Amino acid sequence: MMTSMMQVTSKVSATGEGRAVSENSNSYRLETKRLVVTGGARGIGYAIARSAARAGAAVALLGLHPASLAEAAARLRTEVDGVEVLTEVCDVSSYEQVRATGQALEARWGRVDILVNNAGIVNMAPAETMSAAEWNRTLQVNLSGPFYCSQVFGGPMIAARSGAIVNIASISGIIVNRPQLQVAYNVSKAGVIMLTKELAAEWAPYGIRVNAVAPGYTRTDIIEHLVEAGMDSEYWLGGTPLGRMAFPDEIANAVLFLASDASSFVTGETLVADGGYTLW
Repeated sequence: MMTSMMQVTSKVSATGEGRAVSENSNSYRLETKRLVVTGGARGIGYAIARSAARAGAAVALLGLHPASLAEAAARLRTEVDGVEVLTEVCDVSSYEQVRATGQALEARWGRVDILVNNAGIVNMAPAETMSAAEWNRTLQVNLSGPFYCSQVFGGPMIAARSGAIVNIASISGIIVNRPQLQVAYNVSKAGVIMLTKELAAEWAPYGIRVNAVAPGYTRTDIIEHLVEAGMDSEYWLGGTPLGRMAFPDEIANAVLFLASDASSFVTGETLVADGGYTLW
């Protein structure tokens, strides 16, 4: 039986059938790949772009503000020699803008190999007082945005029968956070997790893998005011077994794994990167 299994393994390795990566390749590399990251000008989004660029990918940064995108692109070119960086102004909550951006990048690149849906916002308010406008805007950016981008960029992936999508979810899609009240954000991120599963199931026959990363508390400028207010000390750090917040690069490394051939047999999964926060 052992000999038979070894023979089968040998045949698979020799022919490449059933395997996306050869044993001798560096499966974390992204040479020849074209990656789009929404919300790519700062924080986790920028860290993802930098990680992908260092792995050899061409990168397109999507965001709302031209100046921030230009600054991020210039910074990335200084940090990664020879990287190809494109920028596109795009509000992911607008299907028309997403479609126009997809057309622009298709004209430039032909198609996108990897999509990272990272853009997101958060509104903190008790459920009984959160306005309809806050609720709608949060779900439009955090949930409709990933769907719009996946549909627009996924179309050419389906035609090519190849691609990878990584959605940035959150532990907030799994638990209710303390002490902040953020019903719309939590619901939107729970939706992202289910969107990931649904697209993974529907698009697996086309060779497209769809996964998500659920970060825990991560030290970015967007929450710096909360850290300075001491919110992190009791609830965030005290609730994390590793005793600290994540660095953006640590989340980016998880994304790189799911975007690359290193995870060639992984789809529909949510990788929780939270320092153990959801253990308790």
